[in-house]
Amino acid sequence: MLPPEWLIETPIDAILFDCDNTLSHIEGIDELAVENGVGERVKQITTMAMGKTGLNAEIYHDRLQLTQPTKQQINWLGERYIQQAAEDVKAVIHVFQKLNKAIYIISAGLFPSVIILGKYLNVPVENIFAVDIYFDKNGKYIDFEKNSVLLKADGKKIITQAIKQTYSRLGYTGDGINDCSVINEVTRFIGYGGAFYRKNIADLCQYYLTINSMAPFLPLLLTKKEFKQLSAEDKKLYQKGLGAIDQHAVLFKGHA
Repeated sequence: MLPPEWLIETPIDAILFDCDNTLSHIEGIDELAVENGVGERVKQITTMAMGKTGLNAEIYHDRLQLTQPTKQQINWLGERYIQQAAEDVKAVIHVFQKLNKAIYIISAGLFPSVIILGKYLNVPVENIFAVDIYFDKNGKYIDFEKNSVLLKADGKKIITQAIKQTYSRLGYTGDGINDCSVINEVTRFIGYGGAFYRKNIADLCQYYLTINSMAPFLPLLLTKKEFKQLSAEDKKLYQKGLGAIDQHAVLFKGHA
């Protein structure tokens, strides 16, 4: 039996993940906004940015000015990321790491919160890119990292290009318009709609995941030879992902 046309033939070296609404099924600043009574106002701004306009420093400023998060809440958010982590994400990342693939998180989320999720997923701190936030001595919000490259429309593309200097074959997954800036920089881009389906993003992607579980990333990002190296338990997770693909939980527009 011939392998499916979409099967990767040459191994991927590193896999890059967005955080909000991808690794975890929440939008971090939106969660903080709900806690502080401005949820609907901030969510409207976020929805427009993620689906249509893209994120920028002005939008980021507006959301944080409305939200006014405390340092304590930033730590709470990190734990919230873990509670709302995508199904199978930790196991999938562990499989990739056992196959010696570097894992990165590239997020326009708040750095201290993303770090907490990254530690849970065993992602090295030096492989995590996010936007820093600053507080006074009482833990009250002051400002954020306004010059962060991640607040540019092509910020994730710039970071991806830098990683590509070390790892030539990259996999990437994310849910928003800023993530799509990297499509032509990576070997395989997988749009993620497991938390929130966005048709305009799906239309840009050759591969678009529509379910919570990240198990389909294994068949989509591993070679046939790598599959043979998996443990019996890891092969079950691979087969779960393959079953999801067979059930059309991944939308295909073409073949990489």
